[in-house]
Amino acid sequence: MGTSHPSVELDAAGIVRFVAYSDYLCPWCWNVARCLESLEREYAGHVEIEWRSYLLRPVEKTGRDLEKFRRYTESWLRPAAEPGAGPFRIWSSEEGPPTHSVPPHRVAKAAARVSADAFRRMHGRLMTAYFAENRDISSFEVLRELWAGEGLAPAAFEVAHSDEIEARIWHEFDEARALGATGVPAIRRIDNDAVIVGAHPEQLYRQWIERSLERGEGLVDG
Repeated sequence: MGTSHPSVELDAAGIVRFVAYSDYLCPWCWNVARCLESLEREYAGHVEIEWRSYLLRPVEKTGRDLEKFRRYTESWLRPAAEPGAGPFRIWSSEEGPPTHSVPPHRVAKAAARVSADAFRRMHGRLMTAYFAENRDISSFEVLRELWAGEGLAPAAFEVAHSDEIEARIWHEFDEARALGATGVPAIRRIDNDAVIVGAHPEQLYRQWIERSLERGEGLVDG
């Protein structure tokens, strides 16, 4: 990530919130997540990223060809070559392919019910497990293992299976599509329904943040 510092007077600024629609099976979302979370730390107390669900593979499909999937993951070398990229590895495990996008979103939202910190940790852990460790994050056995590895209470994991969680996932996905998000990552400011689709350079997001803070746009209560 970049090493620039905020150029606005943060002491007088409020908190600007952005909504990021993302899918755990999207390699570009992994890079953008790292970028936005770095900026969120840099502008600590003045920027919030609210992560919402988008489903690249909404329907469960089993029996997919593992060797074909391995070849597909060679395409991850492109996002892997971007500045600030997350770690990627062409698929080398015997797990998978993932059946659909819904399971990791269920678990991420269950973690959010535990705490904001639990969500942040699980959000990054899911992507690391998939792109760097080649774990099948559509498998609830794998997801339970990742959950335990973060030290989260076993009982809290069961929330992931609730109808309420599933309804929330689909609501966010439908919302994104209604706003014109034809893919992910897709970002908008909380006060504006216009979404920016695609992975963009850190500097674009930085300019968007600083312009919003300077103009007092997209501000929420702390």
